[in-house]
Amino acid sequence: MPSDSLPVILQEGDWQALGDIASHIRRVVFIDEQQVPQDEEWDGQDPACHHFLAYLDGNPVGTARLLPDGHIGRVAVLAEARGTGIGGQLMAAAIATAQRVGHPKVALSSQLHALPFYERLGFVAHGEVFMDAGIPHREMTLTFS
Repeated sequence: MPSDSLPVILQEGDWQALGDIASHIRRVVFIDEQQVPQDEEWDGQDPACHHFLAYLDGNPVGTARLLPDGHIGRVAVLAEARGTGIGGQLMAAAIATAQRVGHPKVALSSQLHALPFYERLGFVAHGEVFMDAGIPHREMTLTFS
């Protein structure tokens, strides 16, 4: 089903407002599915971030965060909603917020399997592959013109 026909609602807010739902999605995707250690997932930075939630048919299915330094991270979509365009919509919201608050660029650390997804959004990979939470990653940036 094309993503533009899905009843997707995006919500932006702080950790106090969105943290319970965002943490549930991140727990399922990162801790349960990808075996990321809890102490690496919960890095203490959430209270300072802009958070984003995506709802499909009224159900929360995705999340992302924008750190104060312009890094986007913790992009997670539940398995049942992958391939629907929700990840791209979350990224578009985070990028738009970064531009609105004056960042000249955004950066992220991408798992290797997700590089093509971020490249389609205009991100450019750089640097060597590195391990984060036991998963290979590369740094990526998107500079605003």
